[in-house]
Amino acid sequence: MQIKANHSDDFVNRHISPMAHDTKAMLKTVGVSNIDQLIDETIPAHIRLKQRMQLPEALTENELLLLLKQVSDQNKLYRNYLGQGYYGTHTPGVILRNIFENPGWYTAYTPYQAEIAQGRLEALLNYQTMIIDLTGMEIANASLLDEATAAGEAMHMLYAEAKNESAKKFFVSHLCFPQTIDVLKTRTAPIGVELVIGDYESVVFDDTYFGALIQYPAGNGSVYDYKEFMAKALEKKVMVAVAADLLSLTLLTPPGEWGADVVVGSAQRFGVPMGYGGPHAGFLLPEMHTKDKCQVV
Repeated sequence: MQIKANHSDDFVNRHISPMAHDTKAMLKTVGVSNIDQLIDETIPAHIRLKQRMQLPEALTENELLLLLKQVSDQNKLYRNYLGQGYYGTHTPGVILRNIFENPGWYTAYTPYQAEIAQGRLEALLNYQTMIIDLTGMEIANASLLDEATAAGEAMHMLYAEAKNESAKKFFVSHLCFPQTIDVLKTRTAPIGVELVIGDYESVVFDDTYFGALIQYPAGNGSVYDYKEFMAKALEKKVMVAVAADLLSLTLLTPPGEWGADVVVGSAQRFGVPMGYGGPHAGFLLPEMHTKDKCQVV
């Protein structure tokens, strides 16, 4: 269906729609005579609308931006008291000006080179280095969606790494954030993993467990000493993922120093606005030498 604009139809046809000869060539390649036949053969009739969509006239870019501004002004901002991994942030002006607004990250030093790629790589390297330093791990990824999905990826990683094929249980502390537990419920069900949610102090590991997830600090805000828990897990060869708060790691002992196999979390604490749900620059750091991991001290 061709888009009808208020004006400049020639521009729209040149830059949005395929040219007539392009459409003809594509239809010939797939073996149909026209667009209607293509749709009839590819989209089931029972899911197609029987009438034209009731759409308003197309807007210019400026008109659309004005409309979007009017819609966004209807949002209501409330103070958040929930916590649970999402916190208000303040980024000092000196950081905004000298890092995020520094043209050295995104401008070309010669007219023919797009240096934004180089600037982005350098920014990612700095980010990964910071995550490694704070968590005490050896290698970091370059960001996931958020903490919950990073925990899901960690569970998959530990499941794939498990040497005991009969081990199908993954323990999750009930003090983990609820959104993380919900994602794990969704991610474990299709692959046949049994999610065991309980108290990290009373859990008894056996050969049916391949991994575990704990929160540091816990979802209730408490900071626990996981030394005994890690010793129990290590004894039964249960690999442990730790969901850690990056800002707290500026003061607390990093999980990498007390035996974590994987560390996950979110960089939202370092100035990323909550943004009506995210994303929030999740991170995941695996232990590179799990088999040679030192005893917990």
